[in-house]
Amino acid sequence: MLHRNTPAHSFVPSHDGVQLATYELGDPEHPTVVVVHGFASSVIANWHATGWTRDLTRAGFHVIGIDQRGHGASDKPHSPDAYTMELLVADVEAVLDAYLLTEVCYVGYSLGARVGWQAARNLGGRITRAVLGGIPDGDPLKSFQVADARAHLEHGREVSDRLTGVYLAMAKTLPGNDLAALVALVEGMRGGPQPGAANAPTQPVLFATGSEDSILDASRVLADATPNGGFFEIPGRNHFNAPTSRAFREAAIGFLKA
Repeated sequence: MLHRNTPAHSFVPSHDGVQLATYELGDPEHPTVVVVHGFASSVIANWHATGWTRDLTRAGFHVIGIDQRGHGASDKPHSPDAYTMELLVADVEAVLDAYLLTEVCYVGYSLGARVGWQAARNLGGRITRAVLGGIPDGDPLKSFQVADARAHLEHGREVSDRLTGVYLAMAKTLPGNDLAALVALVEGMRGGPQPGAANAPTQPVLFATGSEDSILDASRVLADATPNGGFFEIPGRNHFNAPTSRAFREAAIGFLKA
């Protein structure tokens, strides 16, 4: 579904040829914030429709949004081999290169936050500070039942696992989602690097998680393990509606302007 004043997208090829849809808003002469959405979402759903792009540009930022591979208007491969943390971080790097960006701030939510954690480590000084929302330590999708999900998609079988059913139902709510690609992403990212004290980024990082989110305590642990980490508890929000919080936006923008 397109929202009023939906920005146009431009494609950037990643290193393996996957076409990434990107969105540019604000004055390119201003400091840049790269925004990266969560699982089964998109730039438009996660950041534009919720007011983030509006408030970031009003605060004096140049915004680049990335539809991650498998999402939004980007290419949606069906092979799990197309989805690894290394490739998702390489996608961020390809976008920075295409827009000739040497230093940026980063805002990611859920899957986008996990990518941001690794990108802050891998891309060195190109990410100067980051806001990572809805991110716990460990792998939150390790309990996702890939075989059950594939049986549901291919044969219409009922999904018995509650968590798997929740994620599939969430994915179906956004028109244009390719469920086979999203299941491939879950399978492809298993066994990859997981955030923890041993691999924490050293940049200033603001962690933010909803007060009603089951990963709240795990997110606090991750913030405590990060040398320059801070934490903001998003009042009255769960994992799925946290990006709609004005309090979250204001805390993030205040941190980015510091």
